[in-house]
Formats: sequence, structure tokens, C-alpha cells
Amino acid sequence: MSEATTLPLAGIRVVEFTHMVMGPTCGMTLGDLGAEVIKVEPLAGDSTRKLLGSGAGFYPLFNRNKKSIAVDLKSPQGREIVLKLIAAADIVSENFKTETMQKLGLDYASLSKLDPRLIYVSHKGFLPGPYDHRTALDEVVQMMGGLAYMTGRPGDPLRAGSSVNDIMGGIFGAVGAMAALMQRQQTGKGQEVQSALFENNIFLVAQHMLQFAVTGKAAAPMPERISPWGIYDVFSVKDGEQIFLAVVGDGQWKTFCEAFGYADLYANPSVAKNNDRVLARSWLIPELRQRLAQFSRTELSERFEKVGLPFAPITDPQHLFDDPHLQATGGLAPMELPDGRQTQVPLLPLTLGGERLGLRLDPPKLGEHTDALLRSLGYSGADVAALHSEGVVL
Repeated sequence: MSEATTLPLAGIRVVEFTHMVMGPTCGMTLGDLGAEVIKVEPLAGDSTRKLLGSGAGFYPLFNRNKKSIAVDLKSPQGREIVLKLIAAADIVSENFKTETMQKLGLDYASLSKLDPRLIYVSHKGFLPGPYDHRTALDEVVQMMGGLAYMTGRPGDPLRAGSSVNDIMGGIFGAVGAMAALMQRQQTGKGQEVQSALFENNIFLVAQHMLQFAVTGKAAAPMPERISPWGIYDVFSVKDGEQIFLAVVGDGQWKTFCEAFGYADLYANPSVAKNNDRVLARSWLIPELRQRLAQFSRTELSERFEKVGLPFAPITDPQHLFDDPHLQATGGLAPMELPDGRQTQVPLLPLTLGGERLGLRLDPPKLGEHTDALLRSLGYSGADVAALHSEGVVL
């Protein structure tokens, strides 16, 4: 689905004032679905462009399918340009402090007076309430929201290995924007959509909250949890490789024992049922670790796949570029990085009409679309040149 006219949000214009992960994820999602997303950047560029280490992938991943215009928002001319862009927009998306947008006159209260049909998506650390004055990060809300507790070992809280709240918070912002678009068709009015890191994190740990409500017992951190399945573990096997293996029901237990010739285990009445195997894990798992250690990861994968049992080789993220399933199903799209290098990028994890949502625009260079957007707003060539020379745009 590479043609914009075939995409569900074709014809929708989004103007975004975002950085880091949460806000850009919202725009990326809307852009992947066909919206024209215009990223308004300061003259120095989105600071995410220059991040190192674990932040080096933020900009190219979350800013695909967007156009970039670099504007000095503190100048009257720059603000005029942005207001002209917004005047032709359906959605404004931002993830800056409320006071920052208010000082620029780009908050919802100000913009909705100019266009009552405008949908305004605000990405924050907390929804309005006692915490909304705090500065939040993904790690902050993971710590205070129970996710780090659940991920780490007892006494050793550990954040999840991805920006889960930022990414999901941005996706929920996009969901809210699409819901607001549908409601606008009925009412003719826009509205403000709010999405927040903390509330997103609470949604992620809600299953553990309800576990306590149902059982009266606090959920244990994942490394110490009582598994509901007898076999649900990572096994170290031949040549130091690792693989996750699962046998999650009595039918699968029979299949597993037959596949490996473990007639003695299958005949043992003390592990006949799943709950029996859960209670017997103290001796059963060490026994299986010893038996399975003679196999390679490839051998176990082939045998588990053949009989339909759940398994997963432990894989580092960088090796996913070569994953045969992703390659065969179009889950990775060729993409040019802003510095000109070629790579591949994972697409949204869904299909529409049996097709993946592809890449229409590489992540833009800073100000790559400034001139074209200015001309579309009615600025002449001389006007554009003057704005450049006066340092209003890049």
C-alpha cells in the first residue's frame, strides 16, 4: 500500500511539534496510515537527531513518512508560517510542556479559537491531576507504575528493554486522533486528545492489579512468578545456545513426551496433569534441562516446530534484519537514513486488505521540505529567499 490515495488517512494533514519518542510515534502511525505529516523543527533540528547509544535509532524509526520544515517559532514571521500550516491541518500533535505551547500561542485553547474543527493531540507524562506538574520519562513511570518491579528480580527493579510507554502512548494518541476524526464527521467539531506515559504504564500492569483483586495475593516479579504452566522456561543447550520452550497443556505434554521418547515421564502419575507439573517444577525442570542439553538450538527448533509446540530461539535485535519471516512477509522496508546510508526498517505490525503499510517517505533531512511547503502556502521565491536570509527558516 505505497500509494497515498489507497491509504485510509489520505487527505488528512497533521502538523506536529514533537521530539524524542512518544509524540513522534503518534505522527509515524498516522503517517504510515496515509496522513501528510509535517514535522515542525527548530532551526537546530530535533535534538533526537543527535542522540547516541540507545537513542541513536529514535529519529530514523519514528520520523519516517514525514516532511520536515525548520522554523524559528520565536520570530513573528516564523509563527505566521506555522499558523498558516495549521490553518490547513486536521490534526496538531505535540509533546512539549504545556507552558511551552502556551507561550507560543500553540496550545489547544488558542488554536481551537481559530479553528473549532481542529483536533489537538497532547502527549504528556501524566493526565491532569496531582502528578501533572512532574517531569516524566519512560523509566520514571515504569518505576512508579509497577512495571520495573514486575520485570526485575525481587529488590532489583528493571525497566523493560524498549521504550514501551513512549511507543504505546504515541499509538494511543494516534488512536484518539482517529476517534476524534470520526466524531468530527458527526458533530463538525474538533477536540483535544490527551495521552500520558503514566496512565499507559498502568494499562500495561493492569493484569497484575486485577490478579491481586481476584486472588488476594500480590503478583510476584516475573523472574519469581509462579508459572501457570509446568514447562515455560529458557533452556541452555548444546554449544551454549539458548531457547525458550513451552508445554502449556496436557495435550502438549503428550506430544512433547512422544516427540522426544520420554515415555517414562509420560507414565509418571506425579506429572500427569499440568498443575501436577507446576508443583513438580523443582525436580522436573532440572531433569529436562539435563535431557535437552544434548540437543542444539536448531535441532530443538525443528522438532518443536514439526509437532506444533511453542518455542523461540533467544535472538538479539540486530539479528532480526535477517529474520526469514520478516523478509518473506514484507515486514522490513528499505529506507535511507538522513546521512545517506541504506538500511531496513520494521513496519507497523498489521495488514490492511492483506497488505503491509509501506514506506512513502524516508526520515527527512532537517528542513528538507521547507521550501516546498512555503511555496504551497503562497510564499513567492523571493519571499522564501528572504526568509532564509533573515534566519527565519532553514
